[in-house]
Amino acid sequence: MSGKELLRTVLYILIALASIATWIYSNHLTGKLAEKEIQYGKLWADAVMETEYGDLDGEISLIAYRILETNDMPVILMNDKTFLSYRNFEIDSSKITKEEFLNKKTKEMHSRHEPIALEYRPGQYDILYYDDSDTLKQLKIYPVIQLIVTIMIVLLSFVAVRYSTKADQNKILVGMSKETAHQLGTPISSLLAWIEILKMDNYNLELTSEVEKDVKRLEKITERFSRIGSKPELDRENICPILKNSVNYLESRTSQNINYSMEIPQNEIIVLLNVSLFEWVIENICKNAVDAMQGKGSLNIKLFEEDKKVCIEITDTGKGLLKRNFKTVFRPGFTTKKHGWGLGLSLAQRIITDYHKGKIFVKWSEIGKGTTFRIELPE
Repeated sequence: MSGKELLRTVLYILIALASIATWIYSNHLTGKLAEKEIQYGKLWADAVMETEYGDLDGEISLIAYRILETNDMPVILMNDKTFLSYRNFEIDSSKITKEEFLNKKTKEMHSRHEPIALEYRPGQYDILYYDDSDTLKQLKIYPVIQLIVTIMIVLLSFVAVRYSTKADQNKILVGMSKETAHQLGTPISSLLAWIEILKMDNYNLELTSEVEKDVKRLEKITERFSRIGSKPELDRENICPILKNSVNYLESRTSQNINYSMEIPQNEIIVLLNVSLFEWVIENICKNAVDAMQGKGSLNIKLFEEDKKVCIEITDTGKGLLKRNFKTVFRPGFTTKKHGWGLGLSLAQRIITDYHKGKIFVKWSEIGKGTTFRIELPE
């Protein structure tokens, strides 16, 4: 884990711990407020009972009401089936009678809180029904809202960091690609000039022709590198001969111990392609496959149509990949080679997903048996 990743992980953990601590403290305060509200309710009920059954005048009731003036806790006091008093309700008498309303409310309150039995004489009790005040209800919701907001902040931070990292990677890829194209330009021009001289001298024309093909190929590769970062033009192309030509070129320049096989339909399959960049993707995957087989094995290229998609599966008999690397293999810098930058598959993914609106992924791989890469393009 890099320093930045470690710092990011620690930051997320601290945010999570702070959120949990706040949530616990908010619940503690909510519990305290709930206890206080119950005491207020009992005080109010005592005042009503003293007024109803005691020898005191209404002063205690008045004091209790004043205490409850700052509290919007709904309460109902009843004796057997008689409603003695209630508070913090608005009853629309045009729609429902007071007794029907209070019966309904006591059932609702009973479902949320266990009513409190208050003994006003030995063996005789009044029942206090109560509900949370609006303030307490809002306070109970607050930790949930806070948790949701915290999760959103963490997710937004994660997405922002991810996109920022991806943008930095893209800049590096584009910069390296254009610089590579620039550096290759001069020696390629020089090689082309030497080939023309060899032709004029009639020096081994067959060999000169093969060298020219390779230099032209280098020129094409340079053009591909120069296009990275710029939106390429896509044309309607028959993918069958393009795929076949790319594989044939590679076959003629790799070990004879690699057994190439192709399953390509005879009919036309038309897709929107940038031929130069698409050939690069095929060559890159096939070269990686050849390297994975260490110059000996079988390489199968299959082209077919499936669910309005054009699919290409490239299967080798190489050393294979661990399942945890199925996605990691496309990240810049990932490589299993001793000497390599780990940019080839990352560029291939960019070409297929960003430019051709398709998909590229590892369909299957098993250590010691091989790997299948799958490319999907819209028809």
